Amino acid sequence: MKKRERIYAAVNLQETDRLPYSFWSHLPGIDLDATKLAEATYRLYKTYDWDFIKTMNNGMYAIEDFGCQIDYSEITQGGVAKIVSTPIQTPRDWERLSPCSIAQGSLARELDSLRQLLSLVKDEGVPVVFTVFSPITIADKLCGKRVLKHINEGYGDAVRHALEVITETTASLAKKAIDLGADGIFFASQMSTYDVMDSELYLEYGKPYDLQVLHAAEGGWMNTIHAHGSNIMFDLLRDYPVDIFNWHAWETLPAMDEAQQLTGKCLMGGLNRTDITKGNRNAIRNQIYSAYKMTGGRGLILTPGCVIRYPLDDATLTYISAAKEFVERCMEWGAAR
Repeated sequence: MKKRERIYAAVNLQETDRLPYSFWSHLPGIDLDATKLAEATYRLYKTYDWDFIKTMNNGMYAIEDFGCQIDYSEITQGGVAKIVSTPIQTPRDWERLSPCSIAQGSLARELDSLRQLLSLVKDEGVPVVFTVFSPITIADKLCGKRVLKHINEGYGDAVRHALEVITETTASLAKKAIDLGADGIFFASQMSTYDVMDSELYLEYGKPYDLQVLHAAEGGWMNTIHAHGSNIMFDLLRDYPVDIFNWHAWETLPAMDEAQQLTGKCLMGGLNRTDITKGNRNAIRNQIYSAYKMTGGRGLILTPGCVIRYPLDDATLTYISAAKEFVERCMEWGAAR
């Protein structure tokens, strides 16, 4: 099977010739330059022979054009980006938010990088998914993680106005990514966890806007929901109109067999990113074995549950593929006995 054929089969819960896999990280110092980001992503894909590519956009790109300034300096040491300034200083500031153009600024930069990446892989038959954040996730990043505070203080109408603006912008971005040739979007939802908010609030301030963005990307065949964090709202997310379900498997429930049976979708996951960062090879191999055993190797794309943080270690990243191939051989040998 070729890569696109292999991923397509996995998405449709069909048998594949081998377990498809990929992984991703941030590329600080590179990911603010469209060409460097596309070229670095392409080199990583070639180095590790991924079966699909998830774009490696920086985690704050969606809020730059709304007027935020961000410090990325700690990412290379395993840290996260930090907001230096934001236009949302008071709850009333949400009312002044207006849609961003995808033809300029950071959104145009990310689409340009996608366009260049697609050009680099145009003859290689490898699927590409473009990273998009959920509207409530973008809102929370935009105000320095105070969106729930503003809602609880009685400014829900102002926040809803902002979510409509953010959704309009994000839906345009998602549709354009598909129009450019992306095979789907990687829809990152960082607020759909009971550790952050309750399900009633998410049904009002999260899901309706999520669905509008996903509707805009319906031309994709590899749309993926990324349920970020622990204690995810699985019962609210499992019926999202996406092709693939991704979450922090092994770090939080549901179990992999449970997730596959209750969603009826292809799963993306099976590796604990912390064990990759720490180089825990026994854990990595065991996770691959367990994921394969729970799913029968069908309807599974092996990846981490989330971005692999720095420092990156080539030996460990290379081991993932080797361990996957070893587990596959052993499982096939055992089945043939």
